[in-house]
Amino acid sequence: MRPRSSISKLSLSLAVAAIAAGPFLSACDQVKEATNKGGDTPCNEYIGQDSDTQRTTVTKYLKSRNDGNDPSGTEVNSAMTAIDLLCRVQANAKTPIKNADLTGILAPK
Repeated sequence: MRPRSSISKLSLSLAVAAIAAGPFLSACDQVKEATNKGGDTPCNEYIGQDSDTQRTTVTKYLKSRNDGNDPSGTEVNSAMTAIDLLCRVQANAKTPIKNADLTGILAPK
């Protein structure tokens, strides 16, 4: 068993390391966002993304369509459903997600 002071030093070291890593994690998120293709992401890439990355992809796409305005959570969820459906039934895996027919789902026709 370690002396109490060693445990305290270890805890302090871990806390300092976590704080120091914060800016790097934020920078990683920024790089991930910047390299994300948004609406130009082909279906095969979109289907291969985890759900968080898919949400980032769709949000970036919708934001570009909305003159830089952030889409609502409902709008993102609806678009993800439409895009998922398009990409799973689409014969061409290279079809960009911006080609999903979102009319009627996101706004009345």
